[in-house]
Amino acid sequence: MKKGKKSRQLEILEYAVAYSLILIVRSAPLAVIKVISRFLGDLLYFLSKKRRSITIENLRHAFRDEINEKGLRALARKSCRTFFYNFLDTIKLNYLFTRPNMAGMLREKTRNIDEVFKKARRLHDESGGCIFVSPHLGNWEMLPRIFSSAGVPIVMPVRPLDNKYLDKLIFAGRTSTGQIIIPKNNALPTLRKALREGNSVVLLADQSTMKGLMIDFFGRPATTTPVPALLAAKYKRPIVVMACCRGKADFQYNPFVSDPIMPDEYTDMKVEITRLTEEMTRNMESIIRKYPEQYLWMHNRWKKYKGKKALFS
Repeated sequence: MKKGKKSRQLEILEYAVAYSLILIVRSAPLAVIKVISRFLGDLLYFLSKKRRSITIENLRHAFRDEINEKGLRALARKSCRTFFYNFLDTIKLNYLFTRPNMAGMLREKTRNIDEVFKKARRLHDESGGCIFVSPHLGNWEMLPRIFSSAGVPIVMPVRPLDNKYLDKLIFAGRTSTGQIIIPKNNALPTLRKALREGNSVVLLADQSTMKGLMIDFFGRPATTTPVPALLAAKYKRPIVVMACCRGKADFQYNPFVSDPIMPDEYTDMKVEITRLTEEMTRNMESIIRKYPEQYLWMHNRWKKYKGKKALFS
């Protein structure tokens, strides 16, 4: 067995625990799910010094002139709770969507949901496929269902889980809408093919990456994926920033779809890719500022890579 590789017994145990949790969440009232999320989030906050430190440090830099230290720590704790609530909420919603009245209930709770769906569909139809991007904000796992409801065919890359049994379980939930979900590794050829065939692609575009551009994010340079901009420039498709944030009431959401970020004719590819990536990042930051407690601050977004060279030479 290779070093660091999980044993089959451990993978099966993890699967059994996850599946048991899924069964509990499906039958539990939402109030109970919130209690479980708060408990797990607090465990993560107090027991994981690394994640707590990253979360607080990220928030401190982002809101250093707006929120005092006590407020930053409270916001960090809420973010940890949201991390688990996102997972459990997705399980609950995927189960509830098997009921015929669920779509109607969401429309009643979220007044502008049809307008947002129509805008996403219009942008897709007018451009022959868009590059939709989202930060890890709110319930990002619901993106395939949102696009399915809007009638927009998408291809979305995701990182496979280390546990093959868990990955198969989660994959089944993600593809239950009929949308195409692909592994994140070596996804670019499939994304190009999707755009050529008139589909839209959906990318979670706010993670640090070794092969990224240095773009200001909350006032600090952060390595940012150039893939949305590269696709937009090559295929002349707009980048559209979106998010599915939670409202105050149960099963209430505040969906957001930006105006399109259009690629221009260019003589310098580096300049155009940088411009598109900067505008995309500004749009994501503006939504995150409205719902900071729903963002994944525990990710090392401003990670520094030793020996990193410029993306464009």
